[in-house]
Amino acid sequence: MTAEIPMAKQADRRSQAAATVVALTIAGSDCSAGAGLQADLKTFGALGVFGVTAVTCVVAEVPGKVSRIDAVDAQNVRDQIELLLAHFPIGAIKTGLLFSPEIVETVASVLERSAQEIPLIVDPVMIATSGDALLQPAAIECYRSRLFPRATLVTPNMAEAAALTGWPVGNLAEMRAAGEELTRIFGTRFLLKGGHLDGAQATDLLFAGTAVAEFSAPFVAGVSTHGTGCTYSAAIAARLALGDSLEEAIARAKEFVSRAIREYFSWTNSSGEIHALNHGCSRGR
Repeated sequence: MTAEIPMAKQADRRSQAAATVVALTIAGSDCSAGAGLQADLKTFGALGVFGVTAVTCVVAEVPGKVSRIDAVDAQNVRDQIELLLAHFPIGAIKTGLLFSPEIVETVASVLERSAQEIPLIVDPVMIATSGDALLQPAAIECYRSRLFPRATLVTPNMAEAAALTGWPVGNLAEMRAAGEELTRIFGTRFLLKGGHLDGAQATDLLFAGTAVAEFSAPFVAGVSTHGTGCTYSAAIAARLALGDSLEEAIARAKEFVSRAIREYFSWTNSSGEIHALNHGCSRGR
């Protein structure tokens, strides 16, 4: 016979559930769990946020190699998001790999209709760390016309900023020019990530109107991971869901991803060494 849970404990559990912060990631599945929604869930959990997912595509990849991408049916993606929005108190949303114009349009239409008041972090995943293309070319215009204007923050890396502007983006001066242009065109905030800058510091630039803020951390040499952009944007979303201001969320997310890189995992296989972010070591508020 199953023992009944005392009423006081039931009330405590209901109270705890009501206070639990929830964040939604709309992203692809990475079988190696270093990027995509797996990285997002690890990040949410490490920051004390309950994560829910809408899966957009299934990616066969390991660090340094993308083998195959298969999209989830767009109606399925719509149903996932609508169901989650209807049943969970979503505090923030982030998008990762959306892959196709159909999925971008679907995500944008649902969020425009049902999530207007929820902070939205758009990580415009276009190019993998390995250099592999991850986004169908036709989807870029959908991002520009539908998702960017709705976003609280857009987080391109240097290669993605170059693709969006058509300009070279290889140093801080070029990052500033690209960020100013993107902010002018889309009227929203952009965080340009400088993880591939030459030098001792990995510096990111936040463009919010005419203001520009810098976020820097020491560059960790000799580490080749993937999923840093996913982890960074997920950490920003988690911190916003927890009530941080945008700049505070970015600063804490920068610390989080920097620790995950610095305390990376490493394995040796027949091809050499493989590295992965250590989300668990970065626990804490």
